Amino acid sequence: MLISNIEILPNKRVVKHLGLVQGSTVRAKHAGKDIMAGFKNIFGGELGSYTELLQESRDEAVQRMQDQAAAIGANAVINVRFSTSAIAAGASEILAYGTAVVIEDI
Repeated sequence: MLISNIEILPNKRVVKHLGLVQGSTVRAKHAGKDIMAGFKNIFGGELGSYTELLQESRDEAVQRMQDQAAAIGANAVINVRFSTSAIAAGASEILAYGTAVVIEDI
């Protein structure tokens, strides 16, 4: 399935608009990793464990969005966007959403 953050795909034609699809996940920080991140905040540097957590969360949200699109007959999702929000202390939601469409080559 084609996933794109642009509205118009070069050399493709949208033949059917199927509507909004989304996928999300809520993740919490691991207490041990949170302590190590606290040290990084003092000394500086990338918080690698958080970077990895966010990447896994985005991947899961995109996969869920893609699964929802496939279930309604889409072969592409265009105009994909991400949103994040704090749900509780130490827990965040990652949301991926876009427009499910059927495309064909021109």
